[in-house]
Amino acid sequence: MTTVEQGLSPTREQLLALYERMLLIRRMEERLRADVAAGDLPSAVHLYIGQEAIATGVCARLYEADWITSTHRGHGHYLAKGGDPRAMMAEIWGKRTGICKGMGGSMHVADFSKGILGANGIVGGGFAIATGAAFASRLHKDGRVAVAFFGDGASNQGVFMESLNVSSLWKLPLVLVCEHNQFAEFTPSKDCTSGEISDRARAFNIPVSVIDGNDVTAVWKAAGDAIEHARRGAGPAYIEAKTYRIQGHLEAEDLFLAGGRYREKSEIEEWRARCPIDRLRARLLSDGARAQDLDAMNTDILAQVEDAVQFARESELADPELAFDLMFVGQKA
Repeated sequence: MTTVEQGLSPTREQLLALYERMLLIRRMEERLRADVAAGDLPSAVHLYIGQEAIATGVCARLYEADWITSTHRGHGHYLAKGGDPRAMMAEIWGKRTGICKGMGGSMHVADFSKGILGANGIVGGGFAIATGAAFASRLHKDGRVAVAFFGDGASNQGVFMESLNVSSLWKLPLVLVCEHNQFAEFTPSKDCTSGEISDRARAFNIPVSVIDGNDVTAVWKAAGDAIEHARRGAGPAYIEAKTYRIQGHLEAEDLFLAGGRYREKSEIEEWRARCPIDRLRARLLSDGARAQDLDAMNTDILAQVEDAVQFARESELADPELAFDLMFVGQKA
């Protein structure tokens, strides 16, 4: 997605672009959910359903050369930053045509050419990578900004404090985006996180924005301010976007829970009613957009998703011999 100009609010054209990208993320994730239920995928997936406004709103304010680091729930970040749906789907299916040649899978989609330094199966694994990218940008004076997406559970990793400290001390062009979706795997945030996460950034004199993460306009505005702050050399900025994980920690999580539960269905439905895509659609319609045009957009996106699935299905399986080159250089027998 191309960057947008600074301004108080996104234009109607920009809102339509945001809606289209959010819808692409949602439809891709829904298809993955269906394929898991059908037993077609070779591995588990952690879906981004309900959080689409955050990745979309932030990445819309970035240049293609800017960096992002992601999480184990990283499909939305990848697509929001302009990643290829075909290559992502093939990667999740474990195929040679995947963005990482089928060797990374769902939790490691990456594309350096788009500034996507990668999703990460390690909780909090993106903090140090993004901080390092921001440090490299400062050394090279290339004007790039690095964004680290992370969940509220990752805020309890020690590297979070280390990244806050060094980025503030050295005034690195880093934006930290906390996707506060209320849970750390199967544990409610209130049961494992003390105090307000945003206060940890304030302790290092980092400017903070706490926003409704299901309002893409709020995300767009906060991201624009934070990115501009970092890009002009004023140091890091922190955004905390309040949202909710509609799906489970991962698909088929019932196998882990063995009949147990960590949240009520009524809570899920309450948040489902705050769907960021439905909210933006309602706004677009109230501003004069035509329902048939938005429906046509959805039809086009469904075709893109089907094309990505067929591409993945028809591609060759990943070559296991690549492990010798990718993980153990020069060790091939």
